[in-house]
Amino acid sequence: MLRQLPQFEDRNVLVGSATADDAGVYRIGKDRALVQTVDFFTPIVDDPYTYGQIAAANALSDVYAMGGRPITAMNLLGMPVDTVPNRIINRILKGGAAKVKEAQCALLGGHSIRNLEPIYGLSVTGLVNPKRMITNAKARPGDRLILTKPLGTGIITTGIKRGLAPAPLARRAVATMKQLNVAGAELAERGLVRAATDITGFGLLGHLISMCRASGVGARLQPGAVPVLGPGVHDLIRQKCVPGGTRQNLFAANPNVDWGRTPEGMKFLLTDAQTSGGLLLCVAPRHVEAVMKLLQQRRTPCAAMVGTIVRSARPHLDIEA
Repeated sequence: MLRQLPQFEDRNVLVGSATADDAGVYRIGKDRALVQTVDFFTPIVDDPYTYGQIAAANALSDVYAMGGRPITAMNLLGMPVDTVPNRIINRILKGGAAKVKEAQCALLGGHSIRNLEPIYGLSVTGLVNPKRMITNAKARPGDRLILTKPLGTGIITTGIKRGLAPAPLARRAVATMKQLNVAGAELAERGLVRAATDITGFGLLGHLISMCRASGVGARLQPGAVPVLGPGVHDLIRQKCVPGGTRQNLFAANPNVDWGRTPEGMKFLLTDAQTSGGLLLCVAPRHVEAVMKLLQQRRTPCAAMVGTIVRSARPHLDIEA
């Protein structure tokens, strides 16, 4: 669809839509560029305040994934106002505002419409130094792949909707979805990471394939090293708690993946459609220790090295046994 849109030639556009990156980047000075993104979705949890927090964290993540720091945000809200009372809407907005404040970002206002189904999110603008920005097009052979959050939120939220997710597992999923990916900005500013993406609706493999395509490389992944929110995730998969988006992701990834003997449950996990997922970082071997140390200091104890970027003429992934 995007290929059919007119292309805009502007030397200040540093990142546009061509590489399917997390946000757009526009240079406004020698050492400054704007990072711009927008994201919203329908409720995935029952509590309106928590929903607002998760939606805001998810939108802010795109700026962090580019190595930027968010400076302003605007609310995007669609509500069936005849059925959703104002107190619920207010709680959603308060949850979002709390995360914007945590990100040290200014909430400037926003726009709302009547909608048949609730939707909420943010339009976010950030700042980044063009010399330090992270993109999904700079992965190089030999880079180590580090994932900063565990997988399984799509499967767990489906389990929550069906009344099958254990309460402790649901709480872990909510906690990780509310967590800001602020470490992305610090890693970029220290020059420790040159390529990254955040893991959201296309799942780990979908976003990794996009990164490989943009960078002209392939990757090897070690599924046993991938952090998971808990063993209950695999229990939910066995109970068929697999969202439609995850099944679509698996179908889309298949042509680019050599699965080997990977079990079906692991295939679903690796392609699970995440909400407000972690960052997938491409790190030169000499920086791995420093990156892992910083992530530990920034409350990301589940961060793990999950694979390696390799030379490849096409965006091909090998899943190792």
